[in-house]
Amino acid sequence: MQVMLDFCVVPIGVGISVSAQVAECQRVLAESGLTYQMHPYGTVVEGEWEAVFSALRQCHERVHAMGVARISTSLRLGTRTDRVQTMADKLDSVRKLLDGDS
Repeated sequence: MQVMLDFCVVPIGVGISVSAQVAECQRVLAESGLTYQMHPYGTVVEGEWEAVFSALRQCHERVHAMGVARISTSLRLGTRTDRVQTMADKLDSVRKLLDGDS
């Protein structure tokens, strides 16, 4: 099953900046071969359910390996059975409407 997952990994107890841990998760996603897009408060990734959740698990494992004892992650996800829809498709449909506003 295809899934689109928006997630935010929050390392606890590492201080104010978490950019090193975020960068490590981005490395995991790059290595996974999945399609993903980082945004200021998280990352959206799309692909087969097992591959997406495997990458999320690897993010946790790698951040723990950096010495972070506790992580809190928030998730929003969506699936469709009527058709295949990518992140780009969703953005394009809104952009087309906005272009019509001109």
